Amino acid sequence: MNCSIVYSSRTGNTARLAGTLKDLLAQDHTCLYFGAPDARALQADLLFVGFWTDRGSCDQLLRDFLQTVHGKTVALFGTAGFGSDPAYFEQILGNVAACLPADNRLLPGFLCQGRMPQAVRERYEHQLEQDANDSRAKRMIENFDTALSHPSETDLQALGSWLGSLPLV
Repeated sequence: MNCSIVYSSRTGNTARLAGTLKDLLAQDHTCLYFGAPDARALQADLLFVGFWTDRGSCDQLLRDFLQTVHGKTVALFGTAGFGSDPAYFEQILGNVAACLPADNRLLPGFLCQGRMPQAVRERYEHQLEQDANDSRAKRMIENFDTALSHPSETDLQALGSWLGSLPLV
């Protein structure tokens, strides 16, 4: 089966997942397109669409691309800076899936934590400077520090397991 891997990556996290997918798929699938959202990707029957989480969904560039996808099998994958709660991840995947027209076959998605830009930590540090008892800012800094190691090798192994579990035919 031929496929395309389309992704949007702000910090390199989703690009890392996309590269890993490309390597894993190379054995059994012809990759017709690999890169940023582009109409050339639509030549494939199977689309792997990767995103970074922007306000609980994907960024506008990817949203615009998803709206052009029709009659394809689609597997979403991505990264989110905050947490590792499966319910939160499912909510994000659902928000992104809602951007796809209904005539597509949607496969189960994959999401893992990803590191965030240093400016995010600095914003929370500033909040703590304003209020040293701001427990939310403290939790956000802890989450930021945890996210620095993601996507980890464990995340990449989970990505491979996810790929192996997909009903691709």
